[in-house]
Amino acid sequence: MSGAMNRPVIEVNGIGEETAKQLEGLRIYTVGDLLEHFPFRYEDYQLKDLHEVKHEERVTVNGIVQSEPSIRYFGKKKNRLTFRFLVNQVLITVTFFNRAFLKSKVTVGTELTITGKWDQHRMTITGNELQAGQVIRDTTISPIYSVAGKLTTKALKKYIYQAMKQFGSELTDLLPDELLQKYKLPTKKEALSRLHCPPNAESMKHARRRMVYEEFLLFQLKMQVFRKVNRDKSQGKAIIIPKEEIERFMTELPFPLTGAQERVVNEIIKDIESDYRMNRLLQGDVGSGKTVVAAICMYAIVCSGYQAALMVPTEILAEQHVQSLKSLLEPFDVTVELLAGSVKGKKRRERLDRIKNGDIQVVVGTHALIQDDVHFSRLGLVITDEQHRFGVEQRRVLRDKGENPDVLFMTATPIPRTLAISVFGDMDVSIIDEMPAGRKTIETYWAKPDMLERVLDFIEKELKEGRQAYVICPLIEESEKLDVQNAIDVHMILQQHYKDKWKVGLMHGRLHASEKDAVMESFSLNETQILVSTTVVEVGVNVPNATIMVIYDAERFGLAQLHQLRGRVGRGDAQSYCVLLADPKSEVGKERMKIMTETNDGFTLSERDLELRGPGDFFGAKQSGLPDFKVADVVHDYRALEVARQDAATMFQSKQFWQEKKYEGLRQYVEQQGVLNGQKID
Repeated sequence: MSGAMNRPVIEVNGIGEETAKQLEGLRIYTVGDLLEHFPFRYEDYQLKDLHEVKHEERVTVNGIVQSEPSIRYFGKKKNRLTFRFLVNQVLITVTFFNRAFLKSKVTVGTELTITGKWDQHRMTITGNELQAGQVIRDTTISPIYSVAGKLTTKALKKYIYQAMKQFGSELTDLLPDELLQKYKLPTKKEALSRLHCPPNAESMKHARRRMVYEEFLLFQLKMQVFRKVNRDKSQGKAIIIPKEEIERFMTELPFPLTGAQERVVNEIIKDIESDYRMNRLLQGDVGSGKTVVAAICMYAIVCSGYQAALMVPTEILAEQHVQSLKSLLEPFDVTVELLAGSVKGKKRRERLDRIKNGDIQVVVGTHALIQDDVHFSRLGLVITDEQHRFGVEQRRVLRDKGENPDVLFMTATPIPRTLAISVFGDMDVSIIDEMPAGRKTIETYWAKPDMLERVLDFIEKELKEGRQAYVICPLIEESEKLDVQNAIDVHMILQQHYKDKWKVGLMHGRLHASEKDAVMESFSLNETQILVSTTVVEVGVNVPNATIMVIYDAERFGLAQLHQLRGRVGRGDAQSYCVLLADPKSEVGKERMKIMTETNDGFTLSERDLELRGPGDFFGAKQSGLPDFKVADVVHDYRALEVARQDAATMFQSKQFWQEKKYEGLRQYVEQQGVLNGQKID
């Protein structure tokens, strides 16, 4: 950053101590902070043809008043002013709320310029600005800034303009000329000027593109530093993998691997063989075959004389993993055992001894794995399934059970690749983006609540075929705040509806672990045909005989969660179904239901979910780990993020970056990040 950008904001002419104090409320301390306090949106005052304006779009129109204004009063101090307005031979209605004082400006035959939201269905503009005559502006694009305290937008614009005038000539570019030319980007000075005073929309977008790229490039260079520091601090063991043994294991699997599985296995094996500790995230949609990939990697570690540990969030899931891993690994003389809360007393002590002396080569368990009395002989690989269910500290404790073991995190929650790169920037990311051949697509339907009888008949039809059903509800008990179906009520309704024909079970988060296990075991054994549950079944329940899932109030869930729930069915050979019972009132809610019926691809859904909800809601605002970009948006600018990631990796690994003068600004930034992370970058 240039010297001008680092100067205290009080050096800008017109900014005194009191104003500087007010600017601190916006986290503006330097000239750079002021110049990079960008508008959060722009008002477009360009006159438009109403035939070309989209529904609910903001619009500015010029026309003639056709009727006397009428004012209707309602509530305390509330009113609505309405009049008819002719715009280019189109007669519309204009409404202003709580602006009765405008009545004097609205007379029949008067020419006005009005800005507001266009309702295409009602042919109405809900106005927020009204000016007499046809307004001529220097520019039709007006920036809108966030302000605080006594600070006004007008004053802030004045200070930004003055800062540009005073220090603009001193601004230097971090980006070398070759990057500006390669991507046809304006200089830093031009970009700042156009973002704050855009002559037109095209110029503003061009300037924004430059700042987005710069933000992403700096962020990705920071990630490169972070990865290097982590790798240098976490020296691993270069484990020699017997390739022929692994090939034999894979060829004797009861099914062929998909191309995506083979690619991911190669990525993980390459990490295990390297001399740094693996830190990799493995993403795979429900049913994509992550467990088989984990089994191959565990076998590779065991063949090299090490142990492997798999930590999962629930005991039910742990038991299922033990069963599947035993069927794959025991024919090759690999010992697989469970370590969970249910393993007690003498049995637990014996198992702990066998783990300590290395007799048990693969240990599967819950958080019981990280208790103090668990000691491994030679732990070489740690795998955490559904890693977001465990805290950072829990994952660290398991990792510390060995001497720098390789670490693999697995998740069935599809996170778009670009966001995975941002959120898990210190990890390598592998994705299984291909489903095994022959797997039937789950048919998904959206039904309104008044179709419930037909849905219940459909469930009965499946049950008569010997199948089972899930019924998912958002809440456990009735809530005054939300008018949604709850699990306890639905359980009672279904018991009465099916009477003694079918057994209906109930599962929710308030049950003790032993009660949950009993409910799930009953469902797994088909002693219970219908399971009414909250979202606790979202992860890790495998009942191949369940072929239908009904989700009450489906509009209450995000797309990613609906997809996770849907993945509980479709695990056997029979055709499976998911019915979304929903009556969404919002356009976003309707769009969610529509998307769910159109695709079974979790990554496509997660992209759409991000577009609808934004990254903060997708991950949880405080836990997203997303950097606070000033201009860039990781969802909408994902292509720029990917380009910046590739450029940062290429730069960081090239000799020219560390030697040539043109990279001096970026190099100083990288070296500063290295210092912050406790390491000199060579």
